[in-house]
Amino acid sequence: MEKIKKEQRTSNDQVTSARGTMQGARRATGIVPLAGASAPLVNSAPDPEVPEKKPRRKFTPKYKLRILAEADDCNQPGQIGALLRREGLYSSNLTTWRKQRAQGILQAMAPKKRGRKRKAKNPLADRVAQLEKQNRHLQDKLKKAETIIEVQKKISEILGINQNPDDSEKSN
Repeated sequence: MEKIKKEQRTSNDQVTSARGTMQGARRATGIVPLAGASAPLVNSAPDPEVPEKKPRRKFTPKYKLRILAEADDCNQPGQIGALLRREGLYSSNLTTWRKQRAQGILQAMAPKKRGRKRKAKNPLADRVAQLEKQNRHLQDKLKKAETIIEVQKKISEILGINQNPDDSEKSN
């Protein structure tokens, strides 16, 4: 007889839970009870988003040195504890950072610019570029002058003009 009652009870529980009421002795989450239920149930749907795990904090050397300076200034009992609580740190952080400071690691960890390093510009590079440009210009002028001189020589040969006027003066 008891067995039959248990079976009926479980089938009733399944029916009532399908309707959205109560499951046995406990209530289903996020389901509003039927009218006439003794205690009102808050309808709070669970957040479907999975809470993101907080990323690990990274402390810059500048921050570490600032906190160490503040910790060194603490001279009353409880001040260091208040500092640690305020900043959300552990005493092990202070111990590690003090060791790093003593070894000089914190000063060596100053932020460095990433990427390709700039080459130091030679101070004479501008002057060299200027002189090379001037040299090219003068070479072009020289080439034009030589071409003009060659043309003049050919014209004087054709016309039979003496090309060396100094030779004619010497012969006189």
